[in-house]
Amino acid sequence: MDTSRLSSETRTRSGTGTAVPFLLAAGLVVMWSSGFVGAELGTRQAPATTLLAWRFLVVGGLLVAWCLWRGLRMSGRDLALHAVLGALAQGGYLYGVVAAAEAGVAAGTSALVAALQPMVATALAVPLLGERVRNRQVVGLAVGLAGVGLVVGSDLLRPEAAPWWAYALPFGAMLSLVAATLLERRTRPGGSVVEALAVQCGVSAVLFTGLAAATGTLAPPADPGFWAAVAWVVVLSTLGGYGLYWANLARTSVARVSALLYLTPPTTLVWTWLMFGDPVGAGALAGMGVCVLAVWLVRSAER
Repeated sequence: MDTSRLSSETRTRSGTGTAVPFLLAAGLVVMWSSGFVGAELGTRQAPATTLLAWRFLVVGGLLVAWCLWRGLRMSGRDLALHAVLGALAQGGYLYGVVAAAEAGVAAGTSALVAALQPMVATALAVPLLGERVRNRQVVGLAVGLAGVGLVVGSDLLRPEAAPWWAYALPFGAMLSLVAATLLERRTRPGGSVVEALAVQCGVSAVLFTGLAAATGTLAPPADPGFWAAVAWVVVLSTLGGYGLYWANLARTSVARVSALLYLTPPTTLVWTWLMFGDPVGAGALAGMGVCVLAVWLVRSAER
C-alpha cells in the first residue's frame, strides 16, 4: 500500500472539509449584512412596502419559474412548512428591518438588535430542541453581545436618533427569525435550498404585494436607484443571505449558526463606511475584535 499517497489524500479531504464550512460561514456573514445596507438604499427611494413587494415579486417569480421548469419535488407537508418559514423568516423579519430603516433607525443599530437573535435562539434551543450548549458557548454568546454593544452603542445616543417606537421594529423582526429558526430545526422540512427559497419567496411576494396594494404603495418609482436597490437585495440579501443561512443551519447547530450573526453589525459598519462614508470609530474597531473572539469561542466549543 502506498502510505504516502494515502496520507496526501487524507490531508486533501480534510482541507476540503474545513474550507467548505468556512466559506459557507464567511459568505453568510457578508451576505446577511448586505440586507441592512439594502434596506437603507431602498427606503431612500421608496416606502418599505414598495421595496419589499418588488423584491419578492422579482426573486419569487424567478425561483418559482425555475422550480416549475425543473419540477417541484416536495411533499404537501414540506410545502406548508416552508410557507410558514417564509412568512416568519422573510415576511416578519424583513418587514421589521426595512420599516425600521424607513423610520430612521441606522443600519448598524438594526443589526445590533438583530444580533440579539443568538442569545434568544440558543436559550430556547435548549428546552425546545434538546440541544446541548457548553459553558464556553454561553461565555462566547455573552461576549458577542458585549461586542455588538461596543460597535453600535453610540448610535443610540445620537441627537438625530429615530423615535423610540421605531427600535421595536427590529426587535420584533429578531423574534420572528428566532421562531423560524427553531421551527426549521424542529420540523426539518425536506426539499433543496432552491425549492425552499422558491416557496418562501413566493409566500412573501403574496404578503407584501397585498400589503403594498392595500396601502397604495405598490407602484414603483421611476428612479433607477430604486431598481438598483431591488437588484441588491434580490441577489445579495435574498439569494445569498437566506440561501446561505439555511445551508449553514442544515450543517450545524442553532448556536453555531446564530453566533455568526454577531459578526453582522461590524460587517454592516464596513459596508456603510465603503458605500455611504459613515465613519468607523475606535469603539467600533474594538467591538469587531470582541465579536470575532465571541464567534471563535462558540464555534470552537463544538469541535
